[in-house]
Amino acid sequence: MSGRTTTFRGWKVVSAGAVIQGLQSAFVMHSLGAYLVEIEREYGWSKTALSGAFAVNRAETALLGPAQGWLIDRFGPRVITRAGAVGMAVGFVWFSQLHSLWQFYGAFLVMAVGSAFCGFLTVTVSIVRWFERLRARALALGGMGLAAGGMCVPLVVLSFSWFGWRTTAAVTGVAGAAVAWWLAKYLDGRPGDFGEEVDGGKEVVANGRTVRAEGVSDVHFTAKEAMRTKAFWTISFGHLSALFVVGAVMAHLQLYLTSERGYTLQQASFVAAALPLMQLGGMAVGGWLGDRVNKRLIASIAMFGHAGGVLLLAWAVNVFIVVLFVILHGLAWGARGPLMQALRADYFGSSAFAAIMGVSSLIVMIGPIVGPLAAGWLADTTGSYATGFVALAVLTALGMLFFVITKPPAPPLRSTVDNTAATTPQMQPKMAR
Repeated sequence: MSGRTTTFRGWKVVSAGAVIQGLQSAFVMHSLGAYLVEIEREYGWSKTALSGAFAVNRAETALLGPAQGWLIDRFGPRVITRAGAVGMAVGFVWFSQLHSLWQFYGAFLVMAVGSAFCGFLTVTVSIVRWFERLRARALALGGMGLAAGGMCVPLVVLSFSWFGWRTTAAVTGVAGAAVAWWLAKYLDGRPGDFGEEVDGGKEVVANGRTVRAEGVSDVHFTAKEAMRTKAFWTISFGHLSALFVVGAVMAHLQLYLTSERGYTLQQASFVAAALPLMQLGGMAVGGWLGDRVNKRLIASIAMFGHAGGVLLLAWAVNVFIVVLFVILHGLAWGARGPLMQALRADYFGSSAFAAIMGVSSLIVMIGPIVGPLAAGWLADTTGSYATGFVALAVLTALGMLFFVITKPPAPPLRSTVDNTAATTPQMQPKMAR
């Protein structure tokens, strides 16, 4: 047998990123709603106060984004991921010991910083550096970790009944951080550093012709250049609009089902786990289609899925309506999610992708901050989640217009030397650190 290795390292990056995001999804993102139910029962804090923790998490991600983008470019994804893993472990241990509202917010802030450093932005930057023609597929596969992790929520809730939510938080936080630390070694570098080519040298072929996604740029924009384009702002505001609903559902779904629809927490956790199951299906479809058809079209259709799903949830009088919500929202989330990053990388290139995503996060994260707070406040003041869900659905549906008007940007004006240097980042030699 030959000892020759044929596996493209880019797929190892995708796999490591999927596992890291899966752990965060299982222990932080999707389990947050279950923790809020337990904390509400124990301390009786209002839904507005509880949803504020989710807002703190998202606000931190937004404010940290530009700095995180710079840090990733300066130190590399491996170092940033490991720093985040330490922060996440510390935050979870503190969270397991909380006894007051300020400790609740403080622990969530530390968890948020840690999970942001070893989470979505860092993983996405790592994957984008390795893929172009297969970018949507690679990001979708990496994002499947988020969906798969969400399916573990019933196990987390079961652990509450066996060991208590405090012990569950401490153990899962430390264990997840340890795995993220170890997998971080796969996230550094570009294809040229390992003697490989972007996409492993493979091409997407249909009807005997190479497929190239709309707007894929051979010019790699800087963050300042990207911000001068209309596309940067329309993609950011479209992404923001989708996250009104995503954020509200993640924070309040289990609270809503247990407080207004009579579900037990275990039953509500199965609904929460069904969402990422449908999300997986959406990612498979969106990832495959995204490398072949217009990504903006897929994103526009998905926005109606988000809006329609949460409208159904507002009046979910029986299990059948809840199932329809899960199908619509889950498929839309899965199909749209990876395309947000793929669109930015297609239009602006990968050289300054971390900085571009970091700045964009200042806009995008308004959605998951305002969405949960609005839903929680309206539920407290009106006695029902219905008004908040309807308002967020309308805002999300209108956000579809941002994707409709998005167009690939014209290349920035540069000197010939600057343009040449910016178009070939993956072939540059590895810099000494």
